[in-house]
Amino acid sequence: MGRHRKKSTSALRRNSVIALTGLLPAGGIAVASSYAAGADIPFLQTRAASHEVPLDASRVEATPAAAPTSSETPPPAPEPAPAPVVDPGPALPESVVAHPLGVPAVNVEAYRNAERILHETLPGCNMSWSLLAGIGRVESTHANDGKVAPDGTLLEPILGPRLDGSLAGNNVIYDTDGGELDGDPVYDRAVGPMQFLPETWKRYATDGNGDGKADPQNLFDSAATTGKYLCDGGLNMADPVQATQAVLRYNNSMAYVANVVAWSVAYSTGIAPAEGDLPRIH
Repeated sequence: MGRHRKKSTSALRRNSVIALTGLLPAGGIAVASSYAAGADIPFLQTRAASHEVPLDASRVEATPAAAPTSSETPPPAPEPAPAPVVDPGPALPESVVAHPLGVPAVNVEAYRNAERILHETLPGCNMSWSLLAGIGRVESTHANDGKVAPDGTLLEPILGPRLDGSLAGNNVIYDTDGGELDGDPVYDRAVGPMQFLPETWKRYATDGNGDGKADPQNLFDSAATTGKYLCDGGLNMADPVQATQAVLRYNNSMAYVANVVAWSVAYSTGIAPAEGDLPRIH
């Protein structure tokens, strides 16, 4: 998936998981400079678990409440607790052409929808829409700047290069789907705005817009499938090492991880990364 790079011949040392101190704006966060690094990035924040012990009603003796006398006024019922306020994050421009931080509204909707689905189905993953947006930015510039129908289906399918070995650094991957998804019966091609290989898509395909089918050329389906793929194996995006491991599934390159994280942090903070924050992905 992604750029389909071959695995690096050098081992991934403990102190090279992610060294992104220079990626983030002043006062930002250095992400996983070592395995013991803290996670302070918005999409890597750990949600606190509740340690309250439920009350066993069978062990509590009921004490009848004293009935109010005719002169007593019953106390007012307590007001319900207000619903938690969800931080919408910074307002972002709606076009990459207009501003580097631009994300079309339909893309934001798809990324947030995928986040919601993952919180319901795999809450331990702690998925964030901004991480999905970071991948969407790197893989397809948000589906070519939001060129999709209202239901999220791309107006023109996105197909990656033919994986026949002609591109340096790319694996040779022979056809796995009879050309069903990529139109090529000899070699595979990555498909859709999040660039899935056909074999990977068939394994993780998720219906993100509730129309009863999973289409790699649909933004909602593709974003939800990406979340499921990243979370596979019980990975927790609140842990920087595990988040790195998940993103490396897309492209076995630390430069790729740096780009995805830089854009993810940018969408969370509203501060665009500088050119020097985005190392070239070979």
